[in-house]
Amino acid sequence: MIALGALCACLWMALLTYDPADPGWTHTSNVQQVQNAAGRAGAWFADVLFMVLGYFAYLFPLLLAIKTWQVFRARHQPWTWNGWLFSWRLIGLVFLVLSGSALAYIHFQFANNLPASAGGALGESLGQLAESALNVQGSTLLLLAFFLFGLTVFTDLSWFKVMDLTGKITLDLVELIQSFFERWWAARNERKQVVAQLRHADEVVNDVAGSLSDRRERARVKERLLEREESLNKHMSERDKRPAPVIAPAAPPKPVEQSKRVLKEKQANLFVDPLIEGSLPPLSLLDVAEKQQKQYSPESLEAMSRLLEIKLKEFGVEVIVESVHPGPVITRFEIQPAAGVKVSRISNLAKDLARSLAVISVRVVEVIPGKTTVGIEIPNEDRQIVRFSEVLSSAPYDDAKSPVTIALGHDIGGKPVIADLAKMPHLLVAGTTGSGKSVGVNAMILSILFKSTPDDARLIMIDPKMLELSIYEGIPHLLCPVVTDMKEAANALRWSVAEMERRYKLMAAMGVRNLAGFNRKVKEAEEAGTPLTDPLYRRESMEDEAPLLKKLPTIVVIVDEFADMMMIVGKKVEELIARIAQKARAAGIHLILATQRPSVDVITGLIKANIPTRMAFQVSSKIDSRTILDQGGAEQLLGHGDMLYLPPGTGLPIRVHGAFVSDEEVHRVVEAWKARGAPDYIEDILAGVEESGSGFDGGSGEGGSGEGSEEDPLYDEAVRFVTESRRASISAVQRKLKIGYNRAARMIEAMEMAGVVTSMNTNGSRDVLAPPPLRD
Repeated sequence: MIALGALCACLWMALLTYDPADPGWTHTSNVQQVQNAAGRAGAWFADVLFMVLGYFAYLFPLLLAIKTWQVFRARHQPWTWNGWLFSWRLIGLVFLVLSGSALAYIHFQFANNLPASAGGALGESLGQLAESALNVQGSTLLLLAFFLFGLTVFTDLSWFKVMDLTGKITLDLVELIQSFFERWWAARNERKQVVAQLRHADEVVNDVAGSLSDRRERARVKERLLEREESLNKHMSERDKRPAPVIAPAAPPKPVEQSKRVLKEKQANLFVDPLIEGSLPPLSLLDVAEKQQKQYSPESLEAMSRLLEIKLKEFGVEVIVESVHPGPVITRFEIQPAAGVKVSRISNLAKDLARSLAVISVRVVEVIPGKTTVGIEIPNEDRQIVRFSEVLSSAPYDDAKSPVTIALGHDIGGKPVIADLAKMPHLLVAGTTGSGKSVGVNAMILSILFKSTPDDARLIMIDPKMLELSIYEGIPHLLCPVVTDMKEAANALRWSVAEMERRYKLMAAMGVRNLAGFNRKVKEAEEAGTPLTDPLYRRESMEDEAPLLKKLPTIVVIVDEFADMMMIVGKKVEELIARIAQKARAAGIHLILATQRPSVDVITGLIKANIPTRMAFQVSSKIDSRTILDQGGAEQLLGHGDMLYLPPGTGLPIRVHGAFVSDEEVHRVVEAWKARGAPDYIEDILAGVEESGSGFDGGSGEGGSGEGSEEDPLYDEAVRFVTESRRASISAVQRKLKIGYNRAARMIEAMEMAGVVTSMNTNGSRDVLAPPPLRD
């Protein structure tokens, strides 16, 4: 057996490493280094086999391997010599070699790297003889029969055993596939039954809880109505000197429910308030939230945890899922990586995880405050809609005292997220088309409308698209009509800067530090009967009396698409926004800037430095996410209100599922406020009247008063140069006339006012309108 095995291996080496350049039986060669692995003898022997048998020479090592296996199987039997059996095997070998080489010659093409044809010299002679006698088809049939006969005799092959083994393998494979599908189908049916039972149980629990909550809510509302009717009857009886009608008192609450009754009364009061001028609209104007859908069962969450561990292990990251936090839109899996695993490896696998888990996107939360785990946020299959009424009817919104409290939505755990615009103090919102940005802005506006009256908060709305904010036209909170012209928008921002300066002067004269202190001091003076007068009022005559100071409302400037405003008006808007963002917090003026193009030419470094609070809806790329949030993550959001909220003073964003506000709800709230009062517009906002101290007064600059205008002695020469060269450039005029930059700039502005050149384009250039001067 060892000898046969060694001979088989040596023959394989000789044939597989055959090189026609080596010396052989059919040719000579003077090469010093033989390429054949079996040396010169192997090269000579391979050349002989290929010349005689062609490709069929590879059969010899295969037959030797079969004989080696047969000897190994019969190693325990006594070895006996049988001449007849040896002759019979030799006859089979002769038939196998002759027929095989002839078949190789007939059916295979000539080989260039062999010394003879594909069947060798033996196969060529036998193949030609068979083709001339029986043609190709007949010779193939006869030679194939001889080949199978020789194979059967030489290897002692039983074709019945071959067929039996083939059938057994086929049946075993079919049975394995069938059992696999039966187990999968049974598991699938069992999972369906479990899901159906859990769904039925959840529906029963929700129905019972809903009926109980509805019953309690109706009882609370009825109790509140009875109390309000009783107080109204008492008031009417005292006024008309008539006895009040007897009203059955409401049943006293149970001691255990006494703590819950206060909150329920507040919420019931919001729903049943009548239409009174100055009152807040009821929450019944909003759509009622749908019944909450079923959450994931513990078994399904456990299965998803194991699946996440398996998928991460496939990418070479060993993790353990420590906790799962299911929410209305996404489910957060908190994983503990193995020792030495960097968070960046997991972050780089976000797209691969989304693909392997067959979900839209996967977001990796690298740092969770107070924990050593990493968060993996995976979208739910059934996404729940967060209704705006759910957030407004929550206790955090009801307990908030700020008039500019805004309701954002729910966090990943389904808890309401409430923010105070006065503490931000400005907000920058970005998101691509269809990400829910406009709906989020509407939710912020409605939050203010449900929280404050026009005496508490006033709004300036700038809407370049003329569609989103125009529906709020006519509500009493507006300081001016909704601005759609961008030149008027610049005037509105100038007025805001002037109002900011005026309020600062008032607060400085009153000795207070912010708007809340100013309003508190005015209110205390009114309650004491000594109202305060305006210390900044300038009397024109002795009879004039300074007006009394009144409560100053908080002003919120809302710009729906400030990229379009910056494109039309230019860099003036950036300076105005920066001035308001730097100083207007104590004056009670706040900005909400929204854009769908978060690029660096829109959200400039000056704006980002002064507005630390950001809100990013879904964006198209990681670059846009870094522009708005200074970090990635917004490109992996799900859209439709899914946002990342970056509070002030922190670098870790909070994922919030924005509340949905329909157009019908907005119209209902707007009509309710229109019925409660008419707007009191300030005409100076859009007229562009600049107040002193606003920073936009036309002061004198370099060169004295009037220098740089048409009275400048070099003005005519500058006009001649501009019209001849057709270049309205400040630097060109400066170099030509050898004057200062400010003087040249005032000359160009004077030419613009005279109609010689156009105003500055978006790229900073100007066109020359006047024709060139006539030549003498």
